[in-house]
Amino acid sequence: MAGLLIAGTGSAFGCLNRPIAANEPRTTSTIVERLTQSSVDKIDLLLAIDNSGSMADKQDILATAIPDLVQGLVNPRCIHKSGMQDPTTVSSPNDECPTDFKREFEPVKDIHIGIISSSLGGHGSGACPAMTSPSNVDMAHLLARSDENSQVNDLPTYLNKGFLAWDPDQKRDENGEPERPDPEDGEADIDGDSPNDLNDTSLVEQLRAMVKGTGQSGCGFEAQLESVYRFLVDPEPYERIEIQGDVAVPMGLDATVIQQRSEFLRSSSLLAIIMLSDENDCSIREEGRNYLVAETRNGFRLWRPRAECATDPGNKCCRSCSQNQDGCPPDPACTGSDGFPARLNIAEDPVNSRCWDQKRRFGFDFLYPIERYRRAFTEAQIPNRQGDLVPNPIFSDLATDDNDSIIRDPGLVFFAGIVGVPWQDIARQNAQGEPDLLRGLNEDGEPVGGFKNATELGSPLLDNAFSSTWELILGDPAKYQPPKDPFMIESTAPRSGTNPITGDTIVAPDQTGWNTINGREYTIPPGSTGDLQYACIFDLPDSKSCEGNAQSCDCRELQDAPNDNPLCQPEAGSGQDQPGARTTTQIKAKAYPGLRELQLIRELGPQGIVGSVCPAQLDNDNAADYGYRPAIGAIIDRLKTVLGGQCLPRTLTPDENQQVSCLILEARNSQGQCGCDPATGRAVVPENEDRYAAVEEVLALDIAKVSGWDCVCEIQQLAGANPGEPAYECRNNVGDNVESGGQPVHGWCYVDPSIRVGDAAIVADCPSTERRKIRFTGKGEAQQGSTLFITCSGE
Repeated sequence: MAGLLIAGTGSAFGCLNRPIAANEPRTTSTIVERLTQSSVDKIDLLLAIDNSGSMADKQDILATAIPDLVQGLVNPRCIHKSGMQDPTTVSSPNDECPTDFKREFEPVKDIHIGIISSSLGGHGSGACPAMTSPSNVDMAHLLARSDENSQVNDLPTYLNKGFLAWDPDQKRDENGEPERPDPEDGEADIDGDSPNDLNDTSLVEQLRAMVKGTGQSGCGFEAQLESVYRFLVDPEPYERIEIQGDVAVPMGLDATVIQQRSEFLRSSSLLAIIMLSDENDCSIREEGRNYLVAETRNGFRLWRPRAECATDPGNKCCRSCSQNQDGCPPDPACTGSDGFPARLNIAEDPVNSRCWDQKRRFGFDFLYPIERYRRAFTEAQIPNRQGDLVPNPIFSDLATDDNDSIIRDPGLVFFAGIVGVPWQDIARQNAQGEPDLLRGLNEDGEPVGGFKNATELGSPLLDNAFSSTWELILGDPAKYQPPKDPFMIESTAPRSGTNPITGDTIVAPDQTGWNTINGREYTIPPGSTGDLQYACIFDLPDSKSCEGNAQSCDCRELQDAPNDNPLCQPEAGSGQDQPGARTTTQIKAKAYPGLRELQLIRELGPQGIVGSVCPAQLDNDNAADYGYRPAIGAIIDRLKTVLGGQCLPRTLTPDENQQVSCLILEARNSQGQCGCDPATGRAVVPENEDRYAAVEEVLALDIAKVSGWDCVCEIQQLAGANPGEPAYECRNNVGDNVESGGQPVHGWCYVDPSIRVGDAAIVADCPSTERRKIRFTGKGEAQQGSTLFITCSGE
């Protein structure tokens, strides 16, 4: 067998013995992408929102995109069966589509939506105390506050649990009668209050208020990724950190995180994390002396790095001067005039800029590795504080009393980052090679616009000048190689170079000029608290004055240097393209390179989704490229491949009877009642056949042990290429009830109208690049709680 594909509660991913080189759909007899089955009936959606300074404008834009996100999930569009007419919408998820239209996927009527911030306090340092701002120490607790200064959640949530619940049919019955409206049931109203439930709120209204209430008074050491890990994954979220000697020691257990996690996270749901941030992640390791990178008391400065770090951070002797120097040649610069390890000065170590390029600048990386978060979203076991492997809460049954013991498959976990990257770098390009969010071409050459998907991000770029978009926006972090786009390089000093996509050239502070990505570089005074050059900027809907002590304002007067920041309004008689001083009125917003978030998205492959926190335009709110609509569209497009059925990115090669050489296995926990009933289109795979090796691979997986699978059946492929025969009817009968000779058909078939195998209406709900599918009919559908494995023979 060439590949084993795994499908959880009907999803599947490929583990092949050769590299995947997926650029555009092509004919092949090996499935190499995740498949899915439309048996997902619930979603847990976590919004991880940066709440540090300068985030209010981005939160406002996200709040305007909330209807797109909510409507896309709870009230999917109706698609014409021919695929040739424009999609349409109906007013309610309970309404039927017009004649000859059907839903992209079945409306999801059971959704949890929660919000956490990026603030975890000072990680053991004296930074970010609660007395300065209660938002400094949110500690990954669910937020439902109307104001950033509130110390409690004061917005209504589902049973005061801190999250919203979408329940249009009012089926929740924790404090009432199921399917009858109750004030404490979940939300039944999308946008605007109605008698559909007995509360006085609606889903969109509440979520918008919660997003804005996250605020921008949080900790400047933004732990975006660790906050998500702490809430969803950490098996032992600490209650506090104590400094014992000079070492940080996590102590106790945060009972609030543990309880909120168990109430929010259902074991069989699709889990989607959407992160909004305008800065790079700064998830400081909460152990040892890592807290020192956040220490600001008494003018504390970090130690110098050895000389090797400047040219090769990967060198074994690239260390902090405060570390053991054994095995390395003497470095005179490592000893200060006092005889102790030398420290950096204020210009070299500004306290607000300690989270970028740490190995090169300090000889030490104080942050958790990205591998920690990749494992968290993909593996059944993770290490605890002691380093012992324990069950991952994401792939565990946290609530044993809710009649839901199905364990989530890794294919049902998605991470989307709306982060600091020029939208031009990740947008699809039109026929002229220009970034175009409205008419950009997808991998099939269709003008669909929007952001690139995982396959497109990994494909060669600019006539193979770059290995992929990832090389452009991320470089190779493992080798300390910077991005090829100079706008994505972290630097305090002015940079130089040209964006390979748009041709925009970086403009130095003393030059005349302006580019469409970040305007121009600006002068960051030495010895200031620190800043970085911007990855991208965009127009603020409304200007704001930075006079006095205005918080989170980038155009305040500077004492020792002119303010030439491109975010600020030029002085009277001067244009944007002119060097020199600017006023204290801020007219634009900023974002820095979000390299660590992008690195995680790349590592997650098809489970990762990228969007830009710098919108293309905020003028026409009806346009498809308005605000964060392209990012939300990319998220919905990815999730619907799981929610909408077994759409395939590759064309398989049928034989003369229109059958494909694939084996489909169904694994489940039968509680000792295993049965592969032929009347349901199932059969036992004999142990003496070569195919049984696939069964053994299934049962050897970690997820098999966690889920307690004790039953593996083959779902049988239907036969017959002539009208009236089971496989023919499966491929051509567009109705919900497929019959042959007056009897229901149970099993599966391959449908691909592009090669004249089946009716186009059956794949009309598939993305334009994936209009082919494995169709299950009758009792051949995956049973609730089962996981499908699809193995196809090699080329």
